[in-house]
Amino acid sequence: MTYCVAIKLKAGLVFLSDSRTNAGVDQISTFRKMMVYEKTDDRFMVLLSAGNLSIAQSVREILQTQVLRDEAPHDGSSSGLTIWNATSMFDAARVLGCAVRHIHKRDGAALRAANVDFNVSLIFGGQIKGEGMRLFLVYSAGNFIEATDETPFFQIGESKYGKPVLDRVIHPDIPLDEAAKCALVSMDSTLKSNLSVGLPLDLVVYDANSLRGDKIVCIDHTNPYFRTMHEQWGVKLREVFDSLPDPVWNGESTDTPLVMQDGAYPPLAKIQSPEDRVI
Repeated sequence: MTYCVAIKLKAGLVFLSDSRTNAGVDQISTFRKMMVYEKTDDRFMVLLSAGNLSIAQSVREILQTQVLRDEAPHDGSSSGLTIWNATSMFDAARVLGCAVRHIHKRDGAALRAANVDFNVSLIFGGQIKGEGMRLFLVYSAGNFIEATDETPFFQIGESKYGKPVLDRVIHPDIPLDEAAKCALVSMDSTLKSNLSVGLPLDLVVYDANSLRGDKIVCIDHTNPYFRTMHEQWGVKLREVFDSLPDPVWNGESTDTPLVMQDGAYPPLAKIQSPEDRVI
């Protein structure tokens, strides 16, 4: 399995992925889930993938050369639309969707015959000169949705463990470094709770309107920042937990009662004999 997260802010974009792939407890491998496409001063794009590894690798392979033949690029050429000549991230995402459908058309029947689902999820984001940054979540059918101010991040793979901290922290106005820190905490929470997600990690932090990626790092178990963050996050969580009041059950005086005599709903009734009925 895997875990990938991407965040869109006013200040830029953050992309983070793990690199563990497993087909059983004794078949664990390391494969990168992130690809970076850059034409300096013209476009910067990042692709994250989760799901069936062979499908994801096939999509990534042909995306670099995939052409939408029925669409002419705005530059007037007749060669068709690609991620390299698209003038908007929306059109680039359409090219990616076409690549997904191409692989489905090529391999879908064979996969069904082998009882293998066509399962791939993709996050695709970046910026093309002349427009603002955009971020898309692409489904197995090649269709996609776009991140908004109300939903500024996307996750694929094992998303449930790392989502709470993102929900509480991420909003479009926070600084890039805070968002990167939050993404790493989200990943650390996932690593802690799910063995199918593992190091090393790939992290990309993109500054808005730079049209180049200068902040790209691979993080393994020796990385000083990630080790410090992992240790301090665990300690601080424990400190916050210990600071919360314990529940009071026996009528002692407290400012935060758990048992409410005049609550809106009565407590659960006990069944104490075969004849009891509770509605």
